[in-house]
Amino acid sequence: MKTLVYLLIGIIFGIVMYKSEAASWFRIYEMFQFGSFHMYGIMGSAVVIGMIGVQWLKKKKVKALDGTSLSLTPKDKGVKRYLFGGIIFGLGWGLVGACPGPMYTLVGAGFVSIFLILLGAIIGTFFYGLLKGKLPH
Repeated sequence: MKTLVYLLIGIIFGIVMYKSEAASWFRIYEMFQFGSFHMYGIMGSAVVIGMIGVQWLKKKKVKALDGTSLSLTPKDKGVKRYLFGGIIFGLGWGLVGACPGPMYTLVGAGFVSIFLILLGAIIGTFFYGLLKGKLPH
């Protein structure tokens, strides 16, 4: 049952991404060219909704679907790793024209060429998992 809930949430997320044109390469290109507020509005509203949601989760002490307590602890501070990771993420996003959420949306929309990008993302994640313990904190 839990898997069906996650699948339904993912399908709804994909539909919203596609209908809002957040998965559109042209919209992403516009954003990087500062030609349109569209994507900034989507991301800004997501940040505000996320902040409200996290505060609500903390206040209500909501449990996860499996009944365990949610652990919303602050992450370790470290400028270098976030800067380096952000640069890699941004370069990949700019070159490919899609971040991880829209990649799956584009697969669902039937864009065959995105499978090559998705394969590269999966391989990159695999290698990160292998190297994570060896990277500086």
